[in-house]
Amino acid sequence: MMQLRAAEARGKANFGWLDARHSFSFGHYYDPEWMGHSVLRVINQDLVAPGGGFATHPHANMEILTCVLQGTIEHKDSLGHAEQIPAGDFQLMSAGSGLRHSEYNPSQTDPLSLLQIWIEPNEFGTPPGYQQKKIESRPGMTLVASPDGEDGSLRIRQQARVWRLELAPGETLEWALAGRHGYLQMISGTLAANGLAARPGDGVLSRDEYRWELVATSATQALVFDLP
Repeated sequence: MMQLRAAEARGKANFGWLDARHSFSFGHYYDPEWMGHSVLRVINQDLVAPGGGFATHPHANMEILTCVLQGTIEHKDSLGHAEQIPAGDFQLMSAGSGLRHSEYNPSQTDPLSLLQIWIEPNEFGTPPGYQQKKIESRPGMTLVASPDGEDGSLRIRQQARVWRLELAPGETLEWALAGRHGYLQMISGTLAANGLAARPGDGVLSRDEYRWELVATSATQALVFDLP
């Protein structure tokens, strides 16, 4: 079964410094029909105002993947990392037994746009870890995260894979899933996923479809998830 998660149906939160959209239940937004998909627990689209950010706070036993779409993140954590994460970079925090971190928009003039993704791990209480990688823009599917670090991807503590998808107008891509769950999160452009029309901010999920056919109706960028 294929299902569309429309951008306008997502949960909303606005705190002045943060304007967020939640694909799944998060914070004050709760919808029992949208608690996650397989081990994919959170997809938040966050717009952080100049100078705004998330003060130091804890996490444990969660794989937290951040995709920077515009601007730069200033990151600090209890493992001793102090990093700048520009647009095009992906950050992966394996919270494990516990870590604390802060994420700020260091610019005083430009907003910061990002996707924050939480994936439930298949190991608990492990030592926390931090990874960061620039993913070069290229056509098709580029592996971002995998359980074994395949092709230099970020190593995630779950039997899941994450790709960045880029398609030119009119381009078609087939994606096979054998007994797995799938999710696609649109970033920009428009495409049809097995006939379902998807726009920026939309999600498309499958529970039992063996094959996806993706047809770009304009230049498209998205994230694609292969889930247990």
